[in-house]
Amino acid sequence: MKIGHPADKPPAPTPGTTPAVEVAKPGHASTAAASAAPAAADPSATVALSSTASTLLSGGGSGEFDARKVEHMSAAIAGGTFKVNAERIADKLIANAQELLTQVKG
Repeated sequence: MKIGHPADKPPAPTPGTTPAVEVAKPGHASTAAASAAPAAADPSATVALSSTASTLLSGGGSGEFDARKVEHMSAAIAGGTFKVNAERIADKLIANAQELLTQVKG
């Protein structure tokens, strides 16, 4: 992955020295910040999403929402009676992973 250009980066401080730090005073604009112009984007920089990322961003999920179930769970948590079923959670995670892998391969 290429981010920026090495020539755009400030030189690294030499070992044993303290890098200079400019501190902006309240109410005054920093001269470095005021004179800095936005850097132009590197035309060779490209971003490509994997098919899995594309599926997730496109809303590949069902999007179902059960308000009554959420209310019931909230009440159980507030009342201290909510119990986590780790086996059921693990099964759902595995099923979701298998579904995503199937979509990527298919």
